[in-house]
Amino acid sequence: MRTSDRIRYKINTASVTEKLIAVNVIVFLFFGILNTIFSLFEIPGFANFYDWFVLPSDPAEFILKPWTIISYSFLHGGIFHLISNMLILYFSGIYFLNFFSPKRLLNYYFLGVIIGGLVFMLSYNLFPAFAGGKSYLVGASAGVMAVLIGVATQAPNMYVRLLILGNLKFWWIAAALVAIDIIQIPMGNAGGHLAHLGGAGLGYLYTTQLHKGNDIGAWWENLMDGIANLFKKREKKAKMKTVHRTSNKRSGTSSSSSRSTSMSKSEKQQKVDTILDKISKSGYESLTKAEKDFLFQAGKDD
Repeated sequence: MRTSDRIRYKINTASVTEKLIAVNVIVFLFFGILNTIFSLFEIPGFANFYDWFVLPSDPAEFILKPWTIISYSFLHGGIFHLISNMLILYFSGIYFLNFFSPKRLLNYYFLGVIIGGLVFMLSYNLFPAFAGGKSYLVGASAGVMAVLIGVATQAPNMYVRLLILGNLKFWWIAAALVAIDIIQIPMGNAGGHLAHLGGAGLGYLYTTQLHKGNDIGAWWENLMDGIANLFKKREKKAKMKTVHRTSNKRSGTSSSSSRSTSMSKSEKQQKVDTILDKISKSGYESLTKAEKDFLFQAGKDD
């Protein structure tokens, strides 16, 4: 298997949680490296560039850059901010995918991000404590909280084993994190904690509505599917081939054998590509045992 195929294989077999984490890490590294370059060469303007992706508390400013309701969630205030969010996302995502589909995890995550951002903006324009103030929001915490609270609402009495603390019920962990956010509001980063609570509220509401048979995130899933379909390659119809028979059986056999030998590597690569495409569309578990064995053997042979 070629290096490019190995990379495709890793990407296609990664869970949706791992892909979200990878995107967050890549964006963090991109802006971190860019900031370093600007600093070393004393190039002005990095802060102004960065401001185009953070979520402002001022609605008038938000109208000029509406994409920030999503983009802010891929930015983080520091390495520890990133690590804490990604660790919670990773472990809550493992439990989440035992009950829901990968697409539904994306629904929770991004709707949590959106609701968290709206709660942030609304708070800064509603509560007297923020009167005349201006702030910006970064971080995936609202989306992470939506996933965590969503699965905790689905399986509140499921035990989770934590280091030092031992076995704890899921709802205990969820309730503790919500309580911590509420308590910390007067201590600093009030807008961030309110955004976390907005994401948590979305996670709870989404799961309770699913229990009633209502999928409040279906519109988002349909929107994302529609956008994804715009970038999908259309399948090309196979061209008709004309086959000429030869009366010389021996010659035909020799020609067939030669073609089989010379095309075996090409056919093998084609089959690998087909299997990788299947994984991309339907996931690794959709493969048959024969396809899994073939992919494993192809990796060993190369």
